[in-house]
Amino acid sequence: MTPESVQMVLALLLGFGVAGLSCATYQLATSQLPSFGLLSSGPAPKAFAAVPLLMVSAPFLIMRNTLTVRQNEGSRFQFVFLATLIAGFWSLMSGTVLVMSLRAVGF
Repeated sequence: MTPESVQMVLALLLGFGVAGLSCATYQLATSQLPSFGLLSSGPAPKAFAAVPLLMVSAPFLIMRNTLTVRQNEGSRFQFVFLATLIAGFWSLMSGTVLVMSLRAVGF
């Protein structure tokens, strides 16, 4: 496995890990699950404050919603596969941004 592949796998795992951590932290602070419904309140300060949280935690939310729908309604394999690809790509990109930010700081 090439060093670039290892770096991408670590960025993917870091992206999912940070997404789960941000969801758990939000749930610990507010006693409710985060969801994309936080944006439905219209142009309010609450909605603007939710954007960074949702940007970081989106891979976890996408997978949680997909697996919940899959268990309850039995959705098609193609839908689950597409949602997994989107969540994985989003996690890879957010993990890459996090790694680049850590490198810029000096870690």
